[in-house]
Amino acid sequence: MSLILGSGEFRYEVIEGWSKLPDGWTFKEVAAVAVDSKDQVYCFTRGAHPVIVFGRDGNFLRSWGEGVFTRAHGATIGPDQTIFLTDDGDHTVRKCTLEGKVLLTLGIPGAAAPYQSGEPFNRCTHVAFSPRGDIYVSDGYGNSRVHKYSPDGKLVFSWGEPGCDPGQFNIVHNICTDKEGWVYVADRENHRVQVFDGNGKYETQWNNMHRPCALYMDTTKREPICYVGELGPGMSVNKDAPNLGNRLDIYDKTGKRLARLGDIRGGEAPGQFIAPHGLALNSAGDIFVAEVSWTIMGQHLKPQRELRSLQKLRKLN
Repeated sequence: MSLILGSGEFRYEVIEGWSKLPDGWTFKEVAAVAVDSKDQVYCFTRGAHPVIVFGRDGNFLRSWGEGVFTRAHGATIGPDQTIFLTDDGDHTVRKCTLEGKVLLTLGIPGAAAPYQSGEPFNRCTHVAFSPRGDIYVSDGYGNSRVHKYSPDGKLVFSWGEPGCDPGQFNIVHNICTDKEGWVYVADRENHRVQVFDGNGKYETQWNNMHRPCALYMDTTKREPICYVGELGPGMSVNKDAPNLGNRLDIYDKTGKRLARLGDIRGGEAPGQFIAPHGLALNSAGDIFVAEVSWTIMGQHLKPQRELRSLQKLRKLN
């Protein structure tokens, strides 16, 4: 019997074992996932094969990126059907063809900007695009900043600083935009999503969430729908507390929560999440969830074993 998450308009069937890796391959973990116009799924992994591509049926198509990337973090399909891959270990964003040719590199490979200097980049995390193709980069773990670039990769301006007031950040973990050009930023350790105009002017914030980590804006609807992946507790004193993260939330553009998917506890069982770190939707509205399972759980397991790193939730009409 299949497991159904959600209710009403937002009902999803959990599809176990959707992706079919070649024999002997593992993800280790999937930091980010992206879907192109053909519904091909790109998994940005921290394993031996950085980019693993599947067809819409889950069959393996190809892999690339070996020897290029240091630590996978973000993946976004560009408006011209290229893919932007954010490498927080290398402090770079690379624009690539869907076959893996690097077309543009933002940042200096292997060279971090000084910690909290505001200069790009210190462990950048993700990429989003304005309606006219400008590039926004969330930055990140070692900065509290959002950078805006022109479509050809020239820095236009930056905004943000450490703190918890409006327009300030405590780990800028993810970023997305809607059709009107509003910019949504996952301010992870401030437990909120902040909303800005395209020039970095603070507009509002969404609260009552736990460590928002993954963001995805579905702009195919008349009104945009935002999907948020929440991490669970990160401290020993509350790590076993229920109802703190380890779930997916779905919001309208005003910040009203429309649905919540997942169990009150994190885990590997169907319907649970380990660490939803990246999200993407295909043309049918199915949700692909990338999980950094190794970072959260795997390094503590003895003996070591493979953990779930990618889930598919099939949209039910």
